[in-house]
Amino acid sequence: MKLRLDFYKANPHAVKAMLALEEQIAKSSLEKSLTELVRLRASQINGCAYCVDQHTADARKGGETDRRLATVVVWRETPFFTDRERAALAWTEALTLVSIEHVPDSVWEVVRPHFSDAEIVDLTLLVATINSWNRFAIAFRKTPA
Repeated sequence: MKLRLDFYKANPHAVKAMLALEEQIAKSSLEKSLTELVRLRASQINGCAYCVDQHTADARKGGETDRRLATVVVWRETPFFTDRERAALAWTEALTLVSIEHVPDSVWEVVRPHFSDAEIVDLTLLVATINSWNRFAIAFRKTPA
């Protein structure tokens, strides 16, 4: 696929706004390993090859194992993730696929015990932000190097 548009060059102000969201996420109390799992799972759902590649590499650099990375797509069927990570992945899927079930109460009940109010807001910002990056990358056909 050929890149349609370099959105970084076309509108640096828009990218700056997105990077401000990333700065807020970096300041949050969410663990770096958890943020990469969330980014990877949303990117898998959205079919964003660039972001799947990037966040798999970033997670590996942070010490994530190949086994866990390979099974994020089937996290419910594996014993490799903590309850907190499972809650975050469930929240990620519900928000990424919001048009299907509008974040059901059952997902809220899974997330609530594992995250503070502020962390739930940060987790929601993280999911919203990676979904936005996915849409930029997919729309303009940004592909892995």
